[in-house]
Order: sequence, then structure tokens, then C-alpha cells
Amino acid sequence: MPILLAPWALLAVAAMWGISFVWMKDILDQQDVYSFLLSRFVVAALVMFLVNPKMITRLNREILTKGSIIGAVLGLGYIFQTLGLDRTTPAITGFITGLYVVLTPLISAFVLKEKLTTMAWFYICLATIGLAVLSVSGWSIGTGEFFVLISAFLFAAHILLLSQWSKKFDAYALTFVQLATCALVSFVPASVNGFVAPPDTQVWAVILFTAIFATFFAFVIQTWAQARISATKVAVILTMEVVFAALFSVALGAEPLTLRIILGGSMVLIAMIMIVQPKVTPVSNDR
Repeated sequence: MPILLAPWALLAVAAMWGISFVWMKDILDQQDVYSFLLSRFVVAALVMFLVNPKMITRLNREILTKGSIIGAVLGLGYIFQTLGLDRTTPAITGFITGLYVVLTPLISAFVLKEKLTTMAWFYICLATIGLAVLSVSGWSIGTGEFFVLISAFLFAAHILLLSQWSKKFDAYALTFVQLATCALVSFVPASVNGFVAPPDTQVWAVILFTAIFATFFAFVIQTWAQARISATKVAVILTMEVVFAALFSVALGAEPLTLRIILGGSMVLIAMIMIVQPKVTPVSNDR
């Protein structure tokens, strides 16, 4: 039953992340990036503690160490993603972020020494071309797109670390350590630049949604799911985040549906879906 439920739960996560792009874009002119992220992760960690305070007893040195490493990578990923979102559109942010599905096996090949098939390299090239169609202006990539691309690398590293360690620990406790670490990572730049409190109910609404649904629930589900179904299936399902981001952005009038979005986005989306198929995904040297 948990294995059957996991894909549908991850699909809900993808939808929550997708719509978050659009709503976050609307409030970043009212609260700066670092203050927003600090608010989001503090609220998420606080809600987790209030819902289940006894999970503190399940923390030990190993889960604190590894959870902090995973959380630091995730926190930096969100900082770069949100900085990019502040400088580009929600749909483009969603598409470039989704490139982590391509980057995950690429990093795995270099770091974990896993082999990539010829077809995998083909889809990596296809995704790169799609990214160029989607975001290159003239001969350069904009600052916003570059920041989001950095976040995609960090999210790929997060998936790999979580895949390696999630089976060893309680999902709830590991997620709490991750989110608390994200709050600490966000606190450093927020304190340097000066924390700006949420100014109105609109900003608070976005913070509460992203903290409770797109952070608390989402990462508990992802951590739980990666211990039960393969990282490949997780990656395939989470590519729907890209689709949801574009659909919500266009549906809510944040941007028009242009040929550039359709072409570039389709190329990246095809590459992300195909690269995680069994015939093109990395093959471990241990086999």
C-alpha cells in the first residue's frame, strides 16, 4: 500500500511546488528573498515541532550531521532559486529547476562513478539546447536563469544525498533537521541585509502555504518516498513540477503562452522524462 500511495503523494508535491513559483513571484517585491526564505523555513520547522514534539527524542549525532549536510545543500538551492525567480518568470524558473532530473545522473556519473549510456548523453544535449531556446537572450544567459541553474545543481545533489541516506533514518526527524538547517542557512544573509517582516496578509498567506504544504508536507513525503520507491521513479514524477509551474503561470495570467516556452519547455521536458527511463539511466559499475 505505501508503494502504491507514494507516486500519487509525490504528484501532489509537484503541484504544490509548481504553483509556489507563481505565488512567490507576486510577493518578492514586498519581502526580500532572504527574509522570505527565513520566514518560510522557520514556520515550517516550528509547525513540524508543534505537530510532533516527541520526534526530538529520535535525533542523534548521525542524523543531525547528515541531515544538516542535506539541509545546507537544500537551503542554498532555495536561495539561488528564489534569487532567480525574482529576476525571471515563474515558467522559466520551473523549467530550469526541473533540469535537476538531467543533472542528477550526470553528477552521479562523476561523483559515484556510474556509467552514462549514449542515449543519456543525447538527452542531456537535448535538454541543454532546450534551456538555450528557453532562456538565452542574444548570446548570454540572464542573471536570473543563471541563478536558477545553480539551484538545479544543488537540488540534484540534494536528491543524491537523500537517496543515499533516507533509508537509514526516520523520515520525519530527518526532514525536521533539513528544514531547521535551511532556516539557519537563510538566517545568515537575512541578518546581514536586515530582516524584513511579512508586511501584510497576502505575504503571510504565501509564507504559510509554502511553509506548511510546499515545505513541511512536501519534504516529509519526498524523504519518505525515496526510502520506498526508486530515485528514478521519484525523479520522473517530480518532473511534473515543471508542467504545473507553466500551467499555473499561464492560467493565472502571469505570462502569455509563447512559442519559445512551448518549444524550449517541451525539449527540456522530453529530455527529463526520457533520461530516467531504464534504457538510458546510469548503470552502476557494481553490476
